[in-house]
Amino acid sequence: MPPNLSLSLTTADHDGPGPDQRWSTWPSVAKGQRGPAPRPDWVVTAAAALDTELGVLKTGKEADVFLVERAVPDDPGQASLLAAKRYRTPEHRQFHRDSTYTDGRRVRRTRDQRAVEDRRSAWGRAVRATQWADAEFTTLGTLWDAGAAVPYPVQVDGTEVLMEFVGTVDDDGTAVAAPRLDRSRPAPDELADWFEQLLATMSVLARLGWAHGDLSPYNVLVDAGRIVVIDVPQVVDLVANPAGPELLHRDCRTVCRWFAARGLAVDADEVFADLLAQAW
Repeated sequence: MPPNLSLSLTTADHDGPGPDQRWSTWPSVAKGQRGPAPRPDWVVTAAAALDTELGVLKTGKEADVFLVERAVPDDPGQASLLAAKRYRTPEHRQFHRDSTYTDGRRVRRTRDQRAVEDRRSAWGRAVRATQWADAEFTTLGTLWDAGAAVPYPVQVDGTEVLMEFVGTVDDDGTAVAAPRLDRSRPAPDELADWFEQLLATMSVLARLGWAHGDLSPYNVLVDAGRIVVIDVPQVVDLVANPAGPELLHRDCRTVCRWFAARGLAVDADEVFADLLAQAW
């Protein structure tokens, strides 16, 4: 079952942040750290907004995701739910896969690139801690602009990426996160539609010259029949990364295996060939 998290009141009887709150970090992040324009109407940009942490949505080996409400007190028209993905520093991760996915990827500043390569330095650890957050934010923005079904990236601040919360809010004020594909039980007439939606996002990635690199039913959400792809920091370049084509082929095999097991006739090799043709 998806987690149920009760929303806080957006009204406040105090002058500043209370427990589990902070002032909105939107005003403090640079222009390049904010999501692409035009922004959805629900994005709250007011400096008077408060961020209220409501609970944990998901724990992972490299990052944890929290539910955050960003709202202006006493103004119900300026309130939204966000997913705050916070990456751990390298020494606190339970899974390390950097070299496979970052081959062919460069850090913008030469000093930072040298720091990443020096795994013993404190600066190198700090740079690597933000590298995945920056990569996910940038990739989400590019995919969103290209029309892919991904969460809208609101902002990135250090190791935290704030993005669209994918889910619903019940009448009693309970936030219900969209279930992952692996927890979904589609009706036979839904299978083909879900697969076509997922293939459409894989095609956007391919036309950008990318593969997701870790696509599986665990990082695909089903939001009231809408397929949304998440967890994209490890997106690989199909040309610059020697492992790119094989990672794309693995994505195809993993996805097609899930749909085929539920009765949909799909061929992973055919899907791979079609995506690769779009990439070239």
